[in-house]
Amino acid sequence: MSKAQKQRGAKPSRMQGLFNLLTGNDAANGSNNEAKQFAPDYALPLASATSTYFTQPGKAVWMGRDYARFAEEAYRRNVIAHRAIRMVAEAAASVPWKLSMQRPEGAVAVNQHPLLSLMECPSPRCQGTELIENMAVQRLLAGNVFLLAVGADSPREIYTLRPDRVQVIAGRGGLPAAYDYTVDGVTRRYPVDAITGRSQILHLKTFHPTDDWHGLSPVEAAAYSIDQHNQAAQWNQALLQNGAKPSGALVVKGEGSGNLSDEQFDRLKAEMQEQFSGAANAGRPLLLEGGLEWQEMSLSPKDMDFMEAKHSAARDIALAFGVPPQLLGIPGDNTYSNLAEARLALWEQTVLPMLDHFAAALNGWLVPMFPQREGHALKLSYDVDGIHALGLRREKLWKRLNEADFLTQDEKRKLAGVDGE
Repeated sequence: MSKAQKQRGAKPSRMQGLFNLLTGNDAANGSNNEAKQFAPDYALPLASATSTYFTQPGKAVWMGRDYARFAEEAYRRNVIAHRAIRMVAEAAASVPWKLSMQRPEGAVAVNQHPLLSLMECPSPRCQGTELIENMAVQRLLAGNVFLLAVGADSPREIYTLRPDRVQVIAGRGGLPAAYDYTVDGVTRRYPVDAITGRSQILHLKTFHPTDDWHGLSPVEAAAYSIDQHNQAAQWNQALLQNGAKPSGALVVKGEGSGNLSDEQFDRLKAEMQEQFSGAANAGRPLLLEGGLEWQEMSLSPKDMDFMEAKHSAARDIALAFGVPPQLLGIPGDNTYSNLAEARLALWEQTVLPMLDHFAAALNGWLVPMFPQREGHALKLSYDVDGIHALGLRREKLWKRLNEADFLTQDEKRKLAGVDGE
């Protein structure tokens, strides 16, 4: 990731449009009438303005960073980021989902329903676990998740859309006007209801302090640490390919010695490249003649505290994704006394809040697309009791309830989440 890719900022064309909008000089772009027609219904002081706050309704809003670059640097090249993302996504995908009917006397489980069938098989190419897994990976990589519902009345299929292919069209009052999905140069627009905000596309995003339309990716927060970890791996690889010898210089010394001739320089360079570079030549002694002397120029890994710096970067990466470093095998971090407690922390601090976000979004977007059951609203939720990693938490709860002598048996069963008398 280059420095320019990490620094957030608007494109030059958008900044020029912002300047013209603020100064009233839209005539230069031939968009004066358009500016009057789509004038934003709110404004902010210039000192706190960002590119998203002054986006004109009807204009496209692109993500201010390269999603493909994030996927390459973090997911494909960095083992710590890849494993952290996979660990969170696989944990979220392993949780079973359930549907209930909300009656006045309490929730009633619904075992068969088209919505449950849709969650179990969202599309011909995707099973239910893959849908939640894809949502989790995109949330961690891009900070944004886009779902597309396909069907005339009630949706029959659900697809996850790549965030870098979705373009948010700015609307009035903080709501998007539409979503544009582009593949191979072909764009399809999905409008958004200006009153309800409903659309065929559901956009889930994490909080971003300076962007109205997109979420903040954990990769962006961990960008420097990911770069450091990747550079450490490249340094190791280059060192091995150089025969595990640090770089240096051949210095011509001795009385009356001068510069090497072109022929001598080319011959020496060819011999060094052929006989003393690469893993196959590791440990081969270097024979010097004619006043040549080898002078080491680079710092050793010990001088750079190489391994500790690499482990520190790895811990920062794990922290950004909400994964305890103990679970990733990173030495030097023993915050939790055992792996069971570290795994419980992963679920309570990372996985369950993500599932709560997914459940709330699906209940507001997907569930209303299906008719009510017997006039009662439906609610989609995940089964907490089906999460084996939370067994330690349940044991502690049961122990506290068992010791609570001031509670009746019915009250204890209710607090424990057990139905029935």
